[in-house]
Amino acid sequence: MTKAELIDKIAKDSHISKALAETVLNNVTDNVAKCLKKNDKITLTGFGTFYTSRRKARLGRNPQTGQEIKIKAAWVPRFKPGKALKDSVCK
Repeated sequence: MTKAELIDKIAKDSHISKALAETVLNNVTDNVAKCLKKNDKITLTGFGTFYTSRRKARLGRNPQTGQEIKIKAAWVPRFKPGKALKDSVCK
């Protein structure tokens, strides 16, 4: 499903305009990104938890040359699905 398809579905299910649905969706994703940037955790009960974790520095390989390269440590976004989401998807 694309973002446009999701906006259409939200608008239809909520009986609101597509413009309002797009504004709401953009607001939610922007705020999730802002919270993750501050290393905050966001828990949506029944859906899941968005959080960040530190990935260690490591050695990798350039796939074209095979040469070893150093990959820096970084903060990366993570998502852990909640029980209700798991149960609805994995029947």
